[in-house]
Amino acid sequence: MVDLTQQEQAAIRAAMKPVAAIMEEIGWQARFSDLTEAQVVMLIEAAVGGFQDAMHAMAAEDEDVPF
Repeated sequence: MVDLTQQEQAAIRAAMKPVAAIMEEIGWQARFSDLTEAQVVMLIEAAVGGFQDAMHAMAAEDEDVPF
């Protein structure tokens, strides 16, 4: 496992909301092996996008710019 920073851990938690929205659409009872390729791609895009959005938001709030 990767040694995540506190910011990365927070971004992962923030990414759960968009992933949950996709799962609500798919159905929580669906088994992963029963998902279509398009549904898996949607989940991955939601997770990665949510993580990136959270990291960008945290960086924008960070006033301690190293340069």
